[in-house]
Amino acid sequence: MTHNDPDVLIVGAGGSGLAAAVSCAQHGLSVLVLEACAEIGGTTGIAVGSFTASQSELQRKQGITDSPEQHANDLTGFAPSQIEARNNSTQRAFFTKHVAETMNWLQALKIKFVGPVAEPPNRYPRMHNVIPGAKAYIARLQIAAQKQGVEIRPNSTVTKLIINEGHVIGAEYQDAAGEIHLVRAQLAVVLAAGDYANNSELIKRFKGGGYENIEGINPHATGLGHLLAESVGARMVNMDVTYGPELRFIATSQTPFQQWLPVSGPLATIQNWIAGLLPDWVFRKLIKRLLVTWQHPEDALFEHGAILINRHAERFCDELDTATRNRAVSHQDDRQAYILLSADQVEKFSQWPHFISTAPDIAYAYIDDYLRLRPDVTLKSENLRGISQAANLPLTRLVETANSSFSNLNGPWVLLGPVKSYFTTTEGSPAINEHMQVLNTKDRVIEGLYAVGQCGLNGMILWSHGCHIAWAMTSGRLVGESIALKARR
Repeated sequence: MTHNDPDVLIVGAGGSGLAAAVSCAQHGLSVLVLEACAEIGGTTGIAVGSFTASQSELQRKQGITDSPEQHANDLTGFAPSQIEARNNSTQRAFFTKHVAETMNWLQALKIKFVGPVAEPPNRYPRMHNVIPGAKAYIARLQIAAQKQGVEIRPNSTVTKLIINEGHVIGAEYQDAAGEIHLVRAQLAVVLAAGDYANNSELIKRFKGGGYENIEGINPHATGLGHLLAESVGARMVNMDVTYGPELRFIATSQTPFQQWLPVSGPLATIQNWIAGLLPDWVFRKLIKRLLVTWQHPEDALFEHGAILINRHAERFCDELDTATRNRAVSHQDDRQAYILLSADQVEKFSQWPHFISTAPDIAYAYIDDYLRLRPDVTLKSENLRGISQAANLPLTRLVETANSSFSNLNGPWVLLGPVKSYFTTTEGSPAINEHMQVLNTKDRVIEGLYAVGQCGLNGMILWSHGCHIAWAMTSGRLVGESIALKARR
């Protein structure tokens, strides 16, 4: 058993954990980051990378007069009313108040943004897009952390928090070889391990049964930070609130082109300069590539007559009942299904205003876009025989299903998929105060324990593009300030 004693121990090396590490180091604290996976990045590293903020410098350059109060008010329009009613409005106002300063901080770390662009019901353009993609957050924060002397240990899974007289003073972790190590934190342990979208036991415990076969977008989102917080008596908030399940196309086997683009060095500088000069039509084409890579098919497909079928070419659910539909998909072979469109839907979803996926007011993806950019999940044929052969579906059953589901049996036909049901993220977390300190069931501070990012949402509902990453970075930045301030006092 080995011993270490940094000022701050951070659990998780995703966006919030790396932001916390850089912020702590900038305030003169020694930092050790433990990451359970072999690679750093977390959910941030696989996201699109949008960053939503009000009162940003890029807004000012466009002549946009905005405020954190307006931003917080507009966020009430994204989630369904029954979910929005669960929101912690005080915490969300705190977030919108500090997010612009976080963006300035990121830009000082040489992270580049373009925009902002509109996203209704936001009354002003607030969605800034990182160049070249979300991996820029991870790469730049890692570079900054290394320059500040932060140590990051991958393949290091925290198994237990160490308590002494009610204070969290460190943690035990297991390395890749199975050895157990003890780390003593002189000032703080920061939970930054992401959400629990891929922990079926946690979701069942708080949300109920029927979701056992539904995966999280990030397979490593196991709720480690939540379980650690709960183990020392933290009060848990909104643990039954999840974004999803929703249908998404299975991931492409090819690395999206944005992941190949440089995030540092001379080439990145040239690329970022060019990005600022791009006309809107070029930028929209880039966003469209992201759309077909990451976004989900719109429910409007089913509202206009498209159907879901399984590997046996059987229709197995009511497509308009989203709750049961998404669970039903998870019970099919390989947890997968396909979306079948007849000529009527093919014609409709080939042009505005009917699109397969969207980033609102930025770009819209139609059938031709999917045929061109995602041929791995898009088939088109003039007849059902062609669909059957290309997708290896039983022709006789496919014809029977089509005859009972569509009035127009003429071609062309389009098959989209496979699709799976996924949890995109979860909104539950330990309760925290404005200093990111974790609170127990009596709303008292658990000394020495902090939480950021998805481990520290504190009841916020952030159902719009770019808010989760913005909070990850903002909470990570602020926790460094809080720990340093407490140490000085």
